[in-house]
Amino acid sequence: MSAFVGTQRDGRVQIVRMNRPDKKNAIDRPMYAAMAAALRAADGDPAIGASVIAGVPGAFSAGNDIADFVAIAMGGQPTGEVSEFIDALATSRKPLVAAVDGLAIGIGTTMLMHCDMVLASPRSVFRTPFLDLGLVPEAGSSLLAPRLMGVRRAYALLVLGEAFDAEAAKAADLVTRIVAEAEVEAAALSAAQSLAAKPPEALAIGRDLLRAPREELLERIAVETRHFGERLSSAEARTAFMAFMSKGKG
Repeated sequence: MSAFVGTQRDGRVQIVRMNRPDKKNAIDRPMYAAMAAALRAADGDPAIGASVIAGVPGAFSAGNDIADFVAIAMGGQPTGEVSEFIDALATSRKPLVAAVDGLAIGIGTTMLMHCDMVLASPRSVFRTPFLDLGLVPEAGSSLLAPRLMGVRRAYALLVLGEAFDAEAAKAADLVTRIVAEAEVEAAALSAAQSLAAKPPEALAIGRDLLRAPREELLERIAVETRHFGERLSSAEARTAFMAFMSKGKG
């Protein structure tokens, strides 16, 4: 488990919190593993009706820890923690609600496409700079984003790497509702409690009817993962990672 991911219960709702404020909740391998385990545990626990995914004030998540990318690009062996987390998101049997305040970068944005509801503060910023790092979209976003927000907005987000503020994200259906930063978590918890109070079998069927078929989604994730893995060891990606790390030290 990770010291930077905590879980707690509020009635029938599980709260999964990323808590690495000094790194703006950049997600490392143990964090991915801990979040995947929490979502799997919720699926297997009839006492949990829904989960809330939250960050810290000002940072939902700055995305993947670049140090992990650098280790892979320089010859380290990729691990399965990221894939485990993405699979847990894509196959979750319980509703997922996100409480976003501040930065939501990379997978900090793409994980939201798997959530049933997203509550965000006005200062939230959504960006997926995959191509700037020599990478490609992940977490099923190349399938989910065009369906959610339309092809042109998805292109702006995933390919151009444009930043979406909270209003733009809401207009694109990435965000359900904008609430004051002090109220984001309370609003997300309230939404999750409402979902958790519904008849669970009917809720599961309703979610499945509204979502892309899991087989199609998992197939797209597999294709993205293959490309992503190849890109991680590319010369383009290595150059981009080293430039990013050098900038951080400057």
